[in-house]
Amino acid sequence: MMSEQESLATDPVPESHPRAKSLRIRNRLIDGFEQGLVATEGLLAHGRGEAFDYILGEETSYSARRAISAAAALIIMARRPVISVNGNVAALCPGHVVKLAGQIGATLEVNLFYASVRRKGAVAAALRENGAEGVLGMDSDDSGVLSGIDSARKVSDKRGILTADVVVVPLEDGDRTAALVKAGKKVITFDLNPLSRTAQTASVTIVDNVMRAISLLTVECRRLQAEDKTVLEGIMSGFDNKENLRESMMQIRNNLERMADA
Repeated sequence: MMSEQESLATDPVPESHPRAKSLRIRNRLIDGFEQGLVATEGLLAHGRGEAFDYILGEETSYSARRAISAAAALIIMARRPVISVNGNVAALCPGHVVKLAGQIGATLEVNLFYASVRRKGAVAAALRENGAEGVLGMDSDDSGVLSGIDSARKVSDKRGILTADVVVVPLEDGDRTAALVKAGKKVITFDLNPLSRTAQTASVTIVDNVMRAISLLTVECRRLQAEDKTVLEGIMSGFDNKENLRESMMQIRNNLERMADA
């Protein structure tokens, strides 16, 4: 299995292609599918997100940056932050996830909707190849059940998600987000669809492509780690996730109007 750096080095998409970035992301998902990381359904889910990204202008908006700052403040104040990793995330940005975890002292846990021992092993291997140590979610002896959800994602690690106070869930499903929030946890998610159940239920929703936003989140965490608790609490108290999502929807509407008038 290739590391994130090796995959980029063998990228077949020419820089001159007008859709180069989008095609590169597609190719990473296809590679991840062939390596056993990504489920077929994960490819379909990516296509839905790609459509939203196109309408959003394929750039990080002001509202997304504001959510990134709120997410960074929340993570830094967390006692037990955990990053939940699925197949798409492991295929798209394993190195960035490992770097974020190292920056904030978070635990990494494999958690899959379409779970199998083989896929879990492939995801864990992708993380380890990019420098991760102590990946959770692999030992059934440490497994517990998150109440309020019936999918395979209810099975979580007692040392990770089940005891976390803040859970970062890139590319999440709405049922588990709701269950995590009901369990008293703060949830940070990346979701290009501001209308999704995940986006509407999470504590902080970053409406942006995970490959762009996760690097920005790591940088913002590094910047805010020097601030005291009062500053961090001020950032969080000034953030309203519902209002931020409304601004993302307004951006979609404005972009569509500009496209229609072009």
